[in-house]
Amino acid sequence: MKSYGHRIWCVPAGHIPLRSTGEEPRYTSYDQLCILNTGDQDAQLKLSIFYADRDPEGPYLLCVASRRVRHVRVNDLIDPRAIPLDVEYACLVESEVPVVVQFVRQDTSAGAQALMTSMAYPLHDPGDHQE
Repeated sequence: MKSYGHRIWCVPAGHIPLRSTGEEPRYTSYDQLCILNTGDQDAQLKLSIFYADRDPEGPYLLCVASRRVRHVRVNDLIDPRAIPLDVEYACLVESEVPVVVQFVRQDTSAGAQALMTSMAYPLHDPGDHQE
């Protein structure tokens, strides 16, 4: 199957809310990356996390199997270091093959479930497959 998307994506709006209300894990506040790999090769992803007041951390390594989607809660990324709660961050996603990346935030800190979603920003790489 044909590969769609880009190899490099940026999500600048990271911020995992500190507080959650409701039953865990369903109502735990989180940030999430949704990655679609339509191609025939598994996508090996490298995530780098950027902060306002310290050097970037990573890489956080992920695999998205060919012709699959994977939803990854940023809260679950712990290697090489857990992403801190209530801290602004940005995420750079680099993939060996084109993928599509979407960002989702669930915020239950105010006692209600609030969802926000946005497409990640694709950065053009000369190796991207464009049509």
